[in-house]
Amino acid sequence: MTSPGGRRASEPRGTSGALHRIGPPARRFLAQRKGVLARLAAWSVAESAQTFLVGYGVAQAVDRGFLAGDTLTGLGWLGVAGVAVVLGAPVIRGVFTQLAGLTEPLRDHLVRRAVDQSLSRALARPAGGDRAAVSRITNQVEMVRDSFAGLVLTLRSFVFTAAGALVGLFSLDPALLVVVVPPLAAGLALFLVTLRPMAGAQRRALDADEALGDHAARTRGALRDITACGTQPEVARSGTRLVARAAATSRVLARWAAVRTLALGVAGQLPLLLLLVAVPWLRGRGVTTGGLLGAFTYLAQALLPALHTLMTAIGAAGTRLLVVLDRFTGTDGRPSLTGAAPSAPLSGRAGPRAPLPLTSVPPPRQAPAVELCGVTVGYSARAEPVLDALDLRVEDGEHLAVVGPSGIGKSTLVRLIAGMCAPRSGAVRLAGRPVTDRGAAELAASRVLVPQQAYVFTGTVRDNLTYLRRDASPDDIEAAVGDLGAAPLVERLGGLAAPLRPDDLSQGERQLIVLVRAHLSSARLLLLDEATCHLDAASEARAEEALGRRPGTLLVVAHRMSSAVRADRILVLDGVRAAHGSHQELLEGSPLYRDLVGHWHRNRG
Repeated sequence: MTSPGGRRASEPRGTSGALHRIGPPARRFLAQRKGVLARLAAWSVAESAQTFLVGYGVAQAVDRGFLAGDTLTGLGWLGVAGVAVVLGAPVIRGVFTQLAGLTEPLRDHLVRRAVDQSLSRALARPAGGDRAAVSRITNQVEMVRDSFAGLVLTLRSFVFTAAGALVGLFSLDPALLVVVVPPLAAGLALFLVTLRPMAGAQRRALDADEALGDHAARTRGALRDITACGTQPEVARSGTRLVARAAATSRVLARWAAVRTLALGVAGQLPLLLLLVAVPWLRGRGVTTGGLLGAFTYLAQALLPALHTLMTAIGAAGTRLLVVLDRFTGTDGRPSLTGAAPSAPLSGRAGPRAPLPLTSVPPPRQAPAVELCGVTVGYSARAEPVLDALDLRVEDGEHLAVVGPSGIGKSTLVRLIAGMCAPRSGAVRLAGRPVTDRGAAELAASRVLVPQQAYVFTGTVRDNLTYLRRDASPDDIEAAVGDLGAAPLVERLGGLAAPLRPDDLSQGERQLIVLVRAHLSSARLLLLDEATCHLDAASEARAEEALGRRPGTLLVVAHRMSSAVRADRILVLDGVRAAHGSHQELLEGSPLYRDLVGHWHRNRG
């Protein structure tokens, strides 16, 4: 399922919202360090003077020295420019010394905040713990420190380098500013205007591409069922709509990319071009040859490189800094899904909000079937977590449905519970014991994972049905086949003793065989990862109801929202907040769940 306008876990809730949350504490932090800022500005003024002297020295060396026939004077002015370059080393040293007065207190402040948040959560939930605190205190804090330092260096360098270069241009001849400043200002302004819409366009294009790929994969795997049911026109219309949506978002993204390229060209190339074109006009106004060479020096050696670095930093490090800092602005922590109301935060990334009422849950009498404590999972050490500091408790005998946008971590959650992948931090327990403490045979006997792609093999129908329970009696097999509505399929194949060739089955028929196999299993935990996606709605309902009646726990990654309605409890993942409750409770308390339900109803219509 892909929610319209859905987003990934690693994305912020919105640039404006993050800036609103981060702005006040950032201003307070900087206001408390006016002395450091003043000293940093003083060293930066020295850097401006250095920039000024380099270009001005080149201009005077040409006009007063070499063109005037005075080689010593020309060499002297070049010496002034060379000394200015050499003196850049102590200037940079002074800048980095003062920069530490900003970055180190910021790191210390974030570490203290992370520790305070973790202790507050531990006091509120003594048994829960907060294993994500290690990631916040180490990796995330260092990311903020490095990104903040890079942005400060880049912004400071551009501002004071630009000041030195513009003063130098003015000192050579004010007419140079008339040629250089307008394209610089226009390009920079155009680049800043593209930041927010470009991010939105990228997000929408990614959503459209994922939806189209999902549709193509499902259609390719269900061609026999689509033909048999006569739903080709509806599938074609759906595909046409998705193609049109993907094309429209790609065109929007291409337009904004063109605008950004134009901005870089206007700011980075047009000033030099205009300066060349305007040479006759400038010479007519009395600008000297040295003045022109000095202007080219200011542009090529100082102003344009600083501008390019600024644009790159804002587009990359700035976004990363905003995302990670926004995690530290939350006032409460990750959710405990056993007692938190819908929309409890997943990892403390959300902003301040009113406290939510707690749902009373009676204490369990035995170990839960599934328990996740502070689980964080990411595709790499520095990637944004797919699941971040997640707590989850599923009681024995409970039927839980998991819903959320595509790519949000639903399948990752199921694979964690099945013991097929390990979390970056946190613990996963089945029936009170860590998954890692179970051997392969014990783990296979305790849970069954049914993925979207059903596995059947060449053999008899009975061999395929009893693959997980070889000692199943004929009565048990007959009961399971009847409960899941697979009797017509078994009869068509020639009975239990008949040979089964996987290529003779449609995707839906394969899923039905594997669901009967799971029903016959003695495992008390069944994990269905969109395992009914190729079945029609009626067959899916019959299968889930039959699996829900067998002893044990059923966890379903829902393909249709009707699966969620049938569950005892529904877990909604959206990357920042986790919500859980009944269908009606989530309709009232979870905007994302309302969107998913509405999107499903619209598609059905």
